[in-house]
Amino acid sequence: MANTILHQANSRSLADHGWLKSYQTFSFGMNYDPERIQFGALRVLNDDIVDGGMGFGEHPHDNMEIISIALEGSLQHEDSMQNVAIIEPGEIQVMSAGTGIYHKEFNKDKNQPVKFLQIWLFPNRRNVSPRYQQERYDTLLKPNEFTQILSPDQEDSGVWIYQNAWFHIGKLEAGVKLTHRLKNKENGIYAFVIKGAVKVNDQQLEERDGYGLWETESIDIEAISATEVLLMEVPMNY
Repeated sequence: MANTILHQANSRSLADHGWLKSYQTFSFGMNYDPERIQFGALRVLNDDIVDGGMGFGEHPHDNMEIISIALEGSLQHEDSMQNVAIIEPGEIQVMSAGTGIYHKEFNKDKNQPVKFLQIWLFPNRRNVSPRYQQERYDTLLKPNEFTQILSPDQEDSGVWIYQNAWFHIGKLEAGVKLTHRLKNKENGIYAFVIKGAVKVNDQQLEERDGYGLWETESIDIEAISATEVLLMEVPMNY
């Protein structure tokens, strides 16, 4: 039987800066909880809402794989590698911070907020040359299936990172049942419900709930309502 950990949406920390509301599944910044530091290599899962015309000023990162998935609105990105890009719903962005990178993110639209997931994974290689990648995934989605959007393989679909991790996203109709097999049985898998309600094995999850499982080779998923789910498979020992 798999080991599990449940993080319900209402148990997350909230950092409310007025212009930014950040719902944090794991310890982040001033919100410290020794029981919620990480899930294996998954270190940060922030569900951020940025007001119109506002954003994060330039700040540094190093030796972390940083992934952004836009949910609503558009997020503008600029970094010290001279990348300037706009991340829209249906796209995924990754930065391998490596030896160090500076970047800033902001919402250029003054009339509506931007909502996005900010996810950090510990890398399996330190001090690599910083890199940036952004890809659309919504054109690859098929109804009632999980589509890979991140992997460790440069030749595979989606973006790639310096870690033996795989992300899949699925939009499922109510009543759909699927079995998802892990790529590596030594990994764990963390399910995050973006929209709707779903049952993972015997655990029902609502919108923005997170559920981690490890010591398992597969999980069973049943959509209770129309739902969108992100599956993050990550090493538990890295």
